[in-house]
Amino acid sequence: MSVGEMLAATVPMARTLNLEFLETTPERAVVRLPDQADYHNHVGGPHAGAMFTLAESASGAIVIAAFGDQMNRAVPLAVKAEIGYKKLAMGVVTATATLGRPIADVVAELDAGERPEFPVAIAITREDGAVTGEMTVVWTLRPNS
Repeated sequence: MSVGEMLAATVPMARTLNLEFLETTPERAVVRLPDQADYHNHVGGPHAGAMFTLAESASGAIVIAAFGDQMNRAVPLAVKAEIGYKKLAMGVVTATATLGRPIADVVAELDAGERPEFPVAIAITREDGAVTGEMTVVWTLRPNS
């Protein structure tokens, strides 16, 4: 099962929004929100809540891709998130997530018995490539104790 399939199977909101997981690697995750009238706002574009969920889902996908081999000893949890809406989003929007710290550094902290935190940066773009929003989600790997 791919990371995208796993998220769609285990996270009901990802299924509800019909998110499409286009690319999921430890270096990058790309997730698309189809244009769906049921999730529009008052100006006919994707609702801010739908775009938040899109970006947060992209961040979760890269976290699982990067740290899936650590799941037997730690649980990934979102600690905080901040989003900025930059331009009007219309139609299909895509979120591209990248890790803000090297994987090896995060795992080294986990190896040392710490609870590492790391940011994931996400850009939300329209089909014309314009950035409509930017989000940062800080994640942690909570050791199983």
